[in-house]
Order: sequence, then structure tokens, then C-alpha cells
Amino acid sequence: MVDPQVEEVLSRQANSGNDSTETTSVAEARRMFSESRTNFKEIVKEVASVTDVVLDSPNGKIPIRIYTPEGNGPFPVLVFFHGGGFVLGDLNTTHNICNYLANGAECIVVSVDYRLAPEHKFPAAVEDAYFATQWVEENAYTFMGDPSRIAVGGESAGGNLAAVVSIMARENKTPALKFQLLIYPCVQFGMETKSMIECGEKYNLTVSEMKWFGDHYFSDKSQMTNIFASPLLAENLEGLPPALVITAEFDPLRDEGEEYADRLASSGVPVRKKCYPGMVHSFFNYSGEVDQSQIALDKTVMELREIFYSSVMKS
Repeated sequence: MVDPQVEEVLSRQANSGNDSTETTSVAEARRMFSESRTNFKEIVKEVASVTDVVLDSPNGKIPIRIYTPEGNGPFPVLVFFHGGGFVLGDLNTTHNICNYLANGAECIVVSVDYRLAPEHKFPAAVEDAYFATQWVEENAYTFMGDPSRIAVGGESAGGNLAAVVSIMARENKTPALKFQLLIYPCVQFGMETKSMIECGEKYNLTVSEMKWFGDHYFSDKSQMTNIFASPLLAENLEGLPPALVITAEFDPLRDEGEEYADRLASSGVPVRKKCYPGMVHSFFNYSGEVDQSQIALDKTVMELREIFYSSVMKS
């Protein structure tokens, strides 16, 4: 059953008066998404500084936000991509999670405001995510970062981008990544799994919403099978960085996330997977009122510290 604390969050969301994402305009969906994040009760951690920077890429400007912990660098760096189905979200919607990770893992977090669909369709988000990760490696010392200790991470659509950037970095042999943090990631479009069927129209994220996201993200449905959109379809996952794959019991994306973790493991990639019972999609945002959310964040922080400061994953 869904955790009673989560039920309270979902009940509050249901009573907000907002329309379903897939029944409204993109502009209104973005407004509702941002508003919903301000209504979540999250634990707010402090860091030494938060700095907004704008990168110049071949495809335009990419805003990033750099979270620097207390202490003296150089610090390891986590490049983080927000969720929102490639259509919604920005630097503010993942602000508290980035603060939490930077504070607890004693790492710099670089949050990336990649281009969104439908204004910028696939592979625009992928291009921005990879460019920003390359920029971090090349410029880490300018913001007290350590270019030899770089990881990528993200939640939902951001987890997809982290997985894809890991594959691109392997293929291009740059940048050298230490770790990939995949939080309830979307790793294949159009997948009909048991969790899609069981949870697809019930809790927070729905199959109807995911179809709406896909319709906006892709110019052509054939793009859905591109490995840079659906990394689960990649034939070869060998040589990718160690991974932590986090899923939620009542999330439509649960099964594909777990399958991706299993495929990584069978390809010789050090991987840990964890499915949180009673949780739903986006539960990392509930740290101020859902016990399992704070537990998940704290365990994620421990994993990051282990990777960044010992270079050996726990068995």
C-alpha cells in the first residue's frame, strides 16, 4: 500500500484545483508544476554559496546554478538534471534537492537548466546536458571543483539525461565520469511494463502524462527508439560509470528503472538499486513530511560520499 504520509501529500495535490497536465497548455502546465514544487514540504539544507551562471553553447545559452558546500576545495562535482518530462521544470524546481546533496555529500552540485520541449525538441536537452557536463570538467578549477571526480545525476527525465550523458561520455571518451545517480529515471519510451499497467493512472505520474510529454519531446515517434532517448535499448552498456538506481514501488517507471540497473550489472558495471516501498514518483521532494523521503536522500548522500571520497562502491 501507498505510505500514509504520501497519501496525505497526494490528497493535498488532488485538492489543489489544478487541471491534469495532459489536459492543459504547456504554459499552464509549467505554472502548475512550479507551483506544486513550492507547496511541497522539504527540508532545506544550507550551503556556503549558490551562484547562477550562463554558459554559451553552440546552441545558445544554458543557465546553470552552482551549489558550493562549506569547506575548502577542490570538491567533487555532481552535474544534476531536473525532472519534468523534458517539458516542465527549471533550476528552481530542484533547488532544495541540490542543496541537500551538496550539503550532505560535501560536493559541488551544478544544476543544469537545459532547453525544454516543445520549443526545443529531442535531442536539444541531450545536447545541453552533455555540453554542460563537458564544461564542468574543463572549468572545474574555476569554481573549486575537482575535474577528476565528476558524476552526473537527475530525477525522472533528468535521470534519463544522466544515463544518456554517461553513454555519450563513454563513446566520446570524455568527460571521465565517476558515477551516475539515476533517481526514478525514464529509460525507455513506450514501454508496457507491469508497473505501467498497475500504477499508470493512479499515483502522481500517469501514463497519460507521459504520452503528453513524449508528444511534445519528439518530432517523430521513430526517435523514441534512439538510444539517446531510450538508453535501455542500447545494445552495449559495458564500461559505463558505477550507478545508483533509485525507484519507487508505486511509480509507473519502477520496472524499467530496475531493468536498467539489472542490465548495467550484467554488463559488469558496479551498480546498486533500491526500490523504496510505499513511495511514488517525485517522492524525493517530500523530505519535510515523508520519512522515507528523508531516508532516501540521506542514503543517497552516503553513496555519493562513498564514491567521491573512497572511489570504491559498497558491496
